[in-house]
Amino acid sequence: MVQSYAEYIPVFKAISDETRLRIIDMLSCGEMCACDILEGLSISQSTLSYHMKTLTDSGLVNAERDGAWMRYTLNKVRADEALSFITSIVSEKEDCICKRCKNNDSNN
Repeated sequence: MVQSYAEYIPVFKAISDETRLRIIDMLSCGEMCACDILEGLSISQSTLSYHMKTLTDSGLVNAERDGAWMRYTLNKVRADEALSFITSIVSEKEDCICKRCKNNDSNN
Protein backbone atom coordinates (compact mmCIF):
# COMPACT_ATOMS: atom_id res chain seq x y z
CA MET A 1 0.00 0.00 0.00
CA VAL A 2 1.48 3.33 -1.05
CA GLN A 3 1.06 5.93 1.69
CA SER A 4 0.39 9.58 1.11
CA TYR A 5 2.17 10.94 4.16
CA ALA A 6 1.60 14.57 3.14
CA GLU A 7 -2.17 14.01 3.02
CA TYR A 8 -2.24 13.45 6.78
CA ILE A 9 -0.06 16.39 7.87
CA PRO A 10 -3.10 18.69 8.34
CA VAL A 11 -4.81 16.01 10.45
CA PHE A 12 -1.83 15.65 12.77
CA LYS A 13 -1.44 19.41 12.99
CA ALA A 14 -5.11 19.64 13.94
CA ILE A 15 -4.84 17.08 16.73
CA SER A 16 -1.56 18.46 18.07
CA ASP A 17 -3.34 21.06 20.19
CA GLU A 18 -5.17 20.44 23.48
CA THR A 19 -8.04 22.82 22.67
CA ARG A 20 -8.64 21.17 19.30
CA LEU A 21 -8.58 17.75 20.93
CA ARG A 22 -11.21 18.97 23.40
CA ILE A 23 -13.33 20.27 20.52
CA ILE A 24 -13.09 16.91 18.73
CA ASP A 25 -14.09 15.19 21.97
CA MET A 26 -17.09 17.54 22.29
CA LEU A 27 -18.13 16.86 18.68
CA SER A 28 -17.93 13.10 19.22
CA CYS A 29 -21.36 13.41 20.87
CA GLY A 30 -22.92 15.02 17.79
CA GLU A 31 -23.48 18.34 16.06
CA MET A 32 -22.72 21.49 18.01
CA CYS A 33 -23.18 25.19 17.43
CA ALA A 34 -20.12 27.41 17.85
CA CYS A 35 -21.92 29.12 20.72
CA ASP A 36 -22.20 25.79 22.57
CA ILE A 37 -18.53 24.99 21.95
CA LEU A 38 -17.61 28.41 23.33
CA GLU A 39 -19.59 27.70 26.48
CA GLY A 40 -17.61 24.52 27.03
CA LEU A 41 -14.22 26.19 26.61
CA SER A 42 -12.59 29.27 28.10
CA ILE A 43 -11.59 30.88 24.81
CA SER A 44 -12.67 33.88 22.76
CA GLN A 45 -14.75 33.77 19.58
CA SER A 46 -11.70 34.65 17.48
CA THR A 47 -9.65 31.86 19.08
CA LEU A 48 -12.47 29.40 18.42
CA SER A 49 -12.60 30.52 14.79
CA TYR A 50 -8.87 29.88 14.43
CA HIS A 51 -9.17 26.39 15.89
CA MET A 52 -12.26 25.53 13.83
CA LYS A 53 -10.51 26.63 10.63
CA THR A 54 -7.62 24.31 11.43
CA LEU A 55 -10.04 21.45 12.14
CA THR A 56 -12.16 22.03 9.03
CA ASP A 57 -9.10 22.48 6.80
CA SER A 58 -7.84 19.10 8.03
CA GLY A 59 -11.15 17.48 7.08
CA LEU A 60 -11.76 16.21 10.62
CA VAL A 61 -14.67 18.60 11.14
CA ASN A 62 -17.50 19.67 8.83
CA ALA A 63 -18.96 23.18 9.11
CA GLU A 64 -22.34 24.50 8.06
CA ARG A 65 -23.61 28.06 8.44
CA ASP A 66 -26.80 28.48 10.48
CA GLY A 67 -27.71 32.16 10.42
CA ALA A 68 -25.08 34.09 12.37
CA TRP A 69 -23.58 30.90 13.82
CA MET A 70 -21.75 27.90 12.48
CA ARG A 71 -22.72 24.33 13.26
CA TYR A 72 -20.01 21.71 13.40
CA THR A 73 -19.92 17.94 13.13
CA LEU A 74 -17.11 15.45 13.39
CA ASN A 75 -16.19 13.88 10.06
CA LYS A 76 -15.97 10.29 11.27
CA VAL A 77 -14.93 9.00 7.85
CA ARG A 78 -11.84 11.24 7.87
CA ALA A 79 -11.11 10.32 11.49
CA ASP A 80 -11.32 6.62 10.62
CA GLU A 81 -9.00 7.17 7.63
CA ALA A 82 -6.45 8.84 9.91
CA LEU A 83 -6.68 5.96 12.39
CA SER A 84 -6.18 3.45 9.58
CA PHE A 85 -3.19 5.45 8.34
CA ILE A 86 -1.58 5.40 11.79
CA THR A 87 -2.24 1.67 12.09
CA SER A 88 -0.69 1.06 8.68
CA ILE A 89 2.52 2.97 9.40
CA VAL A 90 3.10 1.38 12.81
CA SER A 91 2.45 -2.16 11.59
CA GLU A 92 4.98 -4.37 9.87
CA LYS A 93 4.07 -5.15 6.30
CA GLU A 94 5.62 -6.88 3.31
CA ASP A 95 6.29 -3.66 1.38
CA CYS A 96 7.37 -1.68 4.44
CA ILE A 97 9.63 1.32 3.83
CA CYS A 98 12.11 -0.07 6.37
CA LYS A 99 12.54 -3.24 4.30
CA ARG A 100 13.14 -1.19 1.16
CA CYS A 101 15.82 0.76 3.04
CA LYS A 102 17.46 -2.45 4.29
CA ASN A 103 17.45 -3.90 0.77
CA ASN A 104 19.11 -0.76 -0.59
CA ASP A 105 21.78 -0.95 2.14
CA SER A 106 22.55 -4.60 1.36
CA ASN A 107 22.90 -3.81 -2.35
CA ASN A 108 25.67 -1.26 -1.66
